[in-house]
Amino acid sequence: MQRQNVHPTYGRRMLSKLAAAAAAGMLSICVFIPAGTVLAGPDAKAKSSADREPALRQLYERVGLMTNLPWYSIAAIDQYERTMSKAHPKSRPLPEGALSGIFITPEQWAGHLNPDPNDTNPLSIRIFGGVGKDGSGDGIADRNDACDLLFAVASRIREQGGISGDDFAIGLWEYYHNTRAVQRILQFAKLYETFGKLDLSQHVFPLPIGSVYSYRSTWGNSRGWGGARIHEGTDIFASHGVPVRSTGYGIIEVKGWNPYGGWRIGIRDLDNLYHYYAHLSGFNKKLKIGDVVKPGQVIGWVGSSGYGRPGTSGKFPPHLHYGVYRDRGLVEWAFDPFPLLRSWERSEMKALKAHRRS
Repeated sequence: MQRQNVHPTYGRRMLSKLAAAAAAGMLSICVFIPAGTVLAGPDAKAKSSADREPALRQLYERVGLMTNLPWYSIAAIDQYERTMSKAHPKSRPLPEGALSGIFITPEQWAGHLNPDPNDTNPLSIRIFGGVGKDGSGDGIADRNDACDLLFAVASRIREQGGISGDDFAIGLWEYYHNTRAVQRILQFAKLYETFGKLDLSQHVFPLPIGSVYSYRSTWGNSRGWGGARIHEGTDIFASHGVPVRSTGYGIIEVKGWNPYGGWRIGIRDLDNLYHYYAHLSGFNKKLKIGDVVKPGQVIGWVGSSGYGRPGTSGKFPPHLHYGVYRDRGLVEWAFDPFPLLRSWERSEMKALKAHRRS
């Protein structure tokens, strides 16, 4: 049976009425929301970013209505799952163009004791202890349906915990049994809630484009202080006091002294990348751990701190050490940030030139 599209305005009004009725215990939202109000199902492939963002937002709000979780919490769960699949593409394969980032194995979906790992019957899946649920209202628990996937995970987290605060964190822990997963999802939710949108992909170069600086790829170079090791980042040389900016939207995860990096600050973004800014001469005093930052926001200033006890400075020329680490679930791995820096620098220069011409 082909799913019919619903007029957006009518759909939103209907969802509001159904939500109110569900809150009063009069009906189940799951049964009455037409599946066509979102891009769900195995053929749900967003053709472009412009198509994808509204479809995802609609999907998150719909699942939020069904679970009483805010849309930004649903979005955070989905984004965390997506970053794990990106870090582990072989063990967590997602269909090409998949709308949701949720990955659940057939055995988890249907139940480990279920003789049919491809079972789509919500009742038999429940009997065998599977996580699969029908979120689209078509009577089928489809592991390839974005709405079914998100509803299955979100409802399990909701049932095991709550909708906010510590209760929501408990639900996350009961589902993932991983403190890093709990921390990441709470961070992502705060970012989505703060900015009120899904597209938080903008990036800038860490130093102002108009300032004087120089850099080249120094990834993998040897370092001797504190023992033999390799250089996990790119050094951007500049004068003392040049502003250091957040390269993107993120949340401050670490701030303080490190014997190697001196005064340093670490920021987590929605791609689950940890951005490491080291050897600073000082911080923006208004910022603290847990604060949200945006692209271009000043977080500190270039210095030469590090290689010793707190306050040690001047053992090398002033520069910003910029590193990027990807969270793989249990550990984090550094990778060469030089290509990212070049890309952001060029994009910002191009935008500035276009602005001057206009």
